[in-house]
Amino acid sequence: MDQNTPRETSTEQGSTQQDAVRTALVVLALCFTLAVLGRGLSESFTVFLKPISENFGWDRAQVVSIYSLTWLISGLTAPLVGRLFDHSGPRIVYALGLLLLGSAFLIAGHAQALWQFQLSIGLCVGIGVAFIGNVPNSILLGRWFGPKLPTAMAVVYSAMGGGVLALLPASQLLIDHLGWRETYQVYGFAALGLLVPLMLLPWRLFALGSPHVVKKTDPDFIDDGWTLLSAMRHHAFWALFSTFFFTAVGMYAIAAQIVAYLIDAGFPPLQAATAWGFSGVVLVFGMIGVSALDGLIGRRPSVLLSYAISILGIALLWLLQYSPNLILLTGFVVCFGSMMGSRGPLITATAMKIFRGKRVGTIYGTISIGSGSGSAFGSWSGGLIHDATHGYNALLVFALASVVLGMIPFLIVPALRR
Repeated sequence: MDQNTPRETSTEQGSTQQDAVRTALVVLALCFTLAVLGRGLSESFTVFLKPISENFGWDRAQVVSIYSLTWLISGLTAPLVGRLFDHSGPRIVYALGLLLLGSAFLIAGHAQALWQFQLSIGLCVGIGVAFIGNVPNSILLGRWFGPKLPTAMAVVYSAMGGGVLALLPASQLLIDHLGWRETYQVYGFAALGLLVPLMLLPWRLFALGSPHVVKKTDPDFIDDGWTLLSAMRHHAFWALFSTFFFTAVGMYAIAAQIVAYLIDAGFPPLQAATAWGFSGVVLVFGMIGVSALDGLIGRRPSVLLSYAISILGIALLWLLQYSPNLILLTGFVVCFGSMMGSRGPLITATAMKIFRGKRVGTIYGTISIGSGSGSAFGSWSGGLIHDATHGYNALLVFALASVVLGMIPFLIVPALRR
């Protein structure tokens, strides 16, 4: 009997490890699904922009202010989300997110004034997206994937592409057949309908994390006592913050108006929405590709390459207004779309590595303010620039300069150069 004990122990350990792997994959699939829903519903506003503007006679800056507020609130809420996750766990965080999203879209379907859109789509959707977005997902996945977190986050970040691919063309079709108010009602009831199955999931198990990851110690990591104040005194904190901020400014100055831009360039509305929706396909390859390069050539070269491809995408978009053809459109979608958020998994993994500890949710959430505030400032500034110049050239120059500024920390900051 004693001779069989090691074999039995080995079998039990193997079974436990297989269970942990299966649970980790379920958690990954769940985070991906929630990210698809959150990003898809929030990015769908780019399709609602024109019909809402034409319905009320508002200029571009007024309508884009709704979208800008969404991302500003999402960024400002991120530290609260991280703190609530650390304190109350994932069930409460994700449930609040779906509740806010569903309620927001139901309210937006009856909105009659700009402030009502800003309250529902801006404020409530912004908070809701934060509660089912990258901050809680990265904390939860970190408990299951450990050193493989960049790959797991690449999969979840690619959900932005899945959401855009699924919901932008769907939004345009629903608007064409039902109207934009009725489409908001459909989205509201759908989000609320997901609350019941979400609450029934085994969240206590999901929150525990894999024993092989939670108990594992990193020999290169010594200080496990980071606080928000001590993290904010570290140069890496502000380097990551500024990278998030300026990159988001550049990308969202364009993204908020891309469907309208393509329509103004001469493409039919459904074709414009579908083309930008297909950025979701290439985004998956961009996310996974950049994360794979991280393991082959290093983090800094991978990130810098992604910025170069984004810059090429902006150049192709500039050419589209003078020669609207499918070749340039495809090139833009592939280059710009594939890199939309591709730096996110690597920046997230870097933050989790440097500031690992009990308060990592609060610290990473605070860093994420850079992304939310940058998205808001970029989209709102893009609307103002369009209204002031009655064109897109100045807007594209603004976006290009912002993307370059986002790249600079990886060139000069010691913690990121390593």
